[in-house]
Amino acid sequence: MPFNTEAYARIEENPFLAVTANPLSTFSIDVDRAAYSNLRRFVTEGRRPPVDAVRIEELVNYFTYDAPEPPAGRPLAIVTEVAPAPWAPTHRLVRLLLRAPSVAAASLPPSNLVFLVDVSGSMNEPNKLPLVKASLELLVNELRPEDRVALVVYAGAAGLVLPPTPGDRKEVIREAIARLEAGGSTAGGAGLELAYRVARKNFRAGGNNRVILATDGDFNVGPSSDAEMVRLIEEKRREGTFLTVLGFGTGNLKDSKMEQLADHGNGNYAYIDDLLEARKVLVHEIGGTLHTVAKDVKIQVEFNPARVRAYRLIGYENRLLASEDFNDDAKDAGELGAGQAVTALYEVIPADAPDDTPVRVPNPLRYQRTQVAADAGAHPELLFLKVRYKDPTGERSKLIEQPVRDDGRPASADFRFAAAVAELGMLLRSSEHRGAASLDQVLALARAGLGEDPGGYRHGFVRLVERIGELGWLEGTVAATPDAPAGVR
Repeated sequence: MPFNTEAYARIEENPFLAVTANPLSTFSIDVDRAAYSNLRRFVTEGRRPPVDAVRIEELVNYFTYDAPEPPAGRPLAIVTEVAPAPWAPTHRLVRLLLRAPSVAAASLPPSNLVFLVDVSGSMNEPNKLPLVKASLELLVNELRPEDRVALVVYAGAAGLVLPPTPGDRKEVIREAIARLEAGGSTAGGAGLELAYRVARKNFRAGGNNRVILATDGDFNVGPSSDAEMVRLIEEKRREGTFLTVLGFGTGNLKDSKMEQLADHGNGNYAYIDDLLEARKVLVHEIGGTLHTVAKDVKIQVEFNPARVRAYRLIGYENRLLASEDFNDDAKDAGELGAGQAVTALYEVIPADAPDDTPVRVPNPLRYQRTQVAADAGAHPELLFLKVRYKDPTGERSKLIEQPVRDDGRPASADFRFAAAVAELGMLLRSSEHRGAASLDQVLALARAGLGEDPGGYRHGFVRLVERIGELGWLEGTVAATPDAPAGVR
């Protein structure tokens, strides 16, 4: 078997927390979706993914869900829903969705893009540099005359292959991409520095200034310590140049590093396993990928102790914030691009549910006492939702607040599908909270939540689950869809 050096950050799954001791849950949003396409790659290869490659929030957010356009004057619409948790019927599952407004591609502000391409020796494989080149050509097709593109490469050294070029000179840009060849070691830090210098020199005030890094993440020569690159990326973020990271390849994928760089660069991280995924990220979702409409988006939930005994946030383990970070405008958080939506799921133990789930409770305090407000039971809300965000060039956050009730409505198709994806993630992670989860239940929920399915991505999820069942990684059996197409897309 080929030597494998893929790297994933360790995930410690969120526990159930007692509401009386932890009434607030605070986290930064995350619209990265790399974990799902990476999971699909493992399934296609017939290999079980490492536990830490399964980031449940990224699996859930790979898919689009119905949501209205935001009301006038707001960059965010909020959708909430509460229904039984499929894997724990005495618990409730809360779905929170934030959606940014759509922007027609022709109406997007002018772009100043710098393609930063890893052409080191590790990229000399069919699913790496050749796929990078084909992916970037898809993006070139979407460029307008007012857009500018430059091309920087790095291997043993960094170099400018194409100076900033108008988007309507597509043949010139394509020729520069076509000339790229892999070889040498990886001076990733020097490449980033040069790309940012080029972006700064051609900065477009009021435009979309962005470095698009395409790599397997294997930085191994030059000023490439994680801390050093993060400081550089944060500095350029404050100057208005954001970072999008596109991961490619297998065997030495440095997933943890690429996710970290994108998070600090006010950008997103996508894993490109084939040209169809490249088209999804760089063509169909180009507005969300390249144009930020709300930055430093943070969510804070206050649970009503009269109605909720305990809760856990499903996923977002590396996006948790301290309660006081919510009001701190200096604290960095996630971004939403044009037309993007982000979903978060909480599993809630109602106050009157059987006391059969381990809940983390701190020792009693010596000098203070926690008391539930006398009128808490009179409030019909399950929780109170707060969202903070900044305009793309703003420095002061704005606040949206909304109560959430458990009104007993039947689960929507979107709810069922999101629950199915989260349940699969818990099974693959062998989560201690998976309860009565099973592949059969995942399939039943997913099929009930297919809806209209533009693009066929939900049907692709069903085929992926069926394939996982065939591979026998998990206990139980699955019933295949009659006449299902081959493959996992």
